[in-house]
Amino acid sequence: MGNRLSKIYTRTGDKGTTGLGDGSRIDKDDLRVESMGDIDELNSLIGMLVCELPADDSLVEEFREIQQTLFNLGGELSVPGYALIEDQHIEELETLLDRLNEELPPLKDFILPGGNRAASVCHLARSVCRRAERRLVSLGKQNSIRPQCQAYLNRLSDLLFVSARTLARYDGGSEVLWRHRQQKQQAK
Repeated sequence: MGNRLSKIYTRTGDKGTTGLGDGSRIDKDDLRVESMGDIDELNSLIGMLVCELPADDSLVEEFREIQQTLFNLGGELSVPGYALIEDQHIEELETLLDRLNEELPPLKDFILPGGNRAASVCHLARSVCRRAERRLVSLGKQNSIRPQCQAYLNRLSDLLFVSARTLARYDGGSEVLWRHRQQKQQAK
């Protein structure tokens, strides 16, 4: 893929366009660029999440692999017609998702983002993942997007939800349960 940047500023985007990996130029507010930006933001949040985990936590390596795949997903969007996300990537998320979910109690109530800092960052990553997925759906209405890309983000948001539930329990913590307004009044 393209040359590595030796100079960070090029001035080529000063008029509101950006270059894709195939050499074409599109507007910076194009849905393709918006999708790549959401995926980049998600990748950054997962990097922040990794910083919240103990270095020897098994999830660190899992999230680092997810970051690699997200970078590839952005690359696939940057080069229309290029394929980097495969069914195997989705299956890997499902395997991890099943493993983590197996260790959790059944979910009987809605939960609020929180519990501890790692769980909160994970919930933030989940909500950005959902936005990235919505943006990709919009992009797919205008352009041909491979179904693996959308499926990957869909599964990743599920994994981030289950991961947040797992992380909320670290160090003896717990999830923050949503109380319906009637429940709140009854508690008084």
